[in-house]
Amino acid sequence: MTGKQRVTILGSTGSVGANTLDVIRRHPDRFEVFALTAKSRWELLLAQAAEFKPLFVVMIDPEAASALAARLKAEGLATHVLTGEQALCDVAREERVDTVMAAIVGAAGLAPCMAAANTGKRLLLANKEALVIGGEVFMNAVREGGATLLPIDSEHSAIFQSLPENRATWASRIDKIILTASGGPFLNRDLATFGTITPDEACAHPNWVMGRKISVDSATMMNKALEVIEAKYLFGVLPSQIEVVIHPQSIIHSMVQYKDASVVAQLGTPDMRVPIAYGLSYPDRIESGAASLDFHTLTSMTFAKPDLERFPSLALAWAAMNEPSGTILLNAANEVAVEAFLSGRIRFDQIKVLNAEIVNSLACPVANNLGDILIIDGLARQVASQTCNRLASEK
Repeated sequence: MTGKQRVTILGSTGSVGANTLDVIRRHPDRFEVFALTAKSRWELLLAQAAEFKPLFVVMIDPEAASALAARLKAEGLATHVLTGEQALCDVAREERVDTVMAAIVGAAGLAPCMAAANTGKRLLLANKEALVIGGEVFMNAVREGGATLLPIDSEHSAIFQSLPENRATWASRIDKIILTASGGPFLNRDLATFGTITPDEACAHPNWVMGRKISVDSATMMNKALEVIEAKYLFGVLPSQIEVVIHPQSIIHSMVQYKDASVVAQLGTPDMRVPIAYGLSYPDRIESGAASLDFHTLTSMTFAKPDLERFPSLALAWAAMNEPSGTILLNAANEVAVEAFLSGRIRFDQIKVLNAEIVNSLACPVANNLGDILIIDGLARQVASQTCNRLASEK
């Protein structure tokens, strides 16, 4: 690779975005930041812009954008401020950009991911929802646009690293993919107390430091359900070829079992900088800043089958994949449910009720393009919001 990679980071103020900047900081000879984006945290985006000096920053909230522009001007920084969702797509498809880190949480990340895919970027996908709702529409954009799609979720990066380099051989060699799950903060909590779980408790993950939405998804194991769907599209396997195993230590990040019964796994400390560094440098390997795994201090690694009574959201992954546009419905319902829980409107144990009701009660046709996806997503959110209001009255 010659010259520096010019990188756009969608969602730079979140945990994945901040970790991406930390890796880039360690390799100024390899990478330069072209654009950074955020929703409303303009003070943090200002600090990032001051250090990395991107040509553009995008702030979705117009008031935050105005505040950021004023401060950038006052500090004599030449970074241009853009605002609005269209600007996300503009900096993702910009011809001067080589690599796009997609770290926006939720369905809001789909359109800029599609823009990057359509224009043949190296697309580092940390936004699992974009693939969950985009499905084959998204994968077709990757293929037709000539993009290089690299997974950044620790589990999918682990699978990718455990597969042969020749993708054409995957179907004939893979028996199944095994996604590991930590079990989150409630792996051993009394089920009778799930109705009293608070947002702060749900966000206190034992191994990973993540945003609040993803942390709640981990607590319900919806995060793993979405990863099952993502794995289907990323690796071209059948739903029946995907298995989930509880591994509380988060040392083995995922595995591939081959048809000869051998298993190849990727191990490491639970630090997102490892898959980020791999995605940025692929096919090379660069220093990530993460601590090395010390086998002398590992006392045990344990594994267990997921308890679907404790984590009913996990089973919804396979149910959604069996319905036309079911994965769009599931993701939309879950985003509405998690937001309602975090704001105190519904209980933790009502998240699963809302998600199951939307997936099982709505019937939608197959989405053939981005417009179809957005229409179905909007409908699901509308019905989910109505259901949420009913559940809130029962709280």
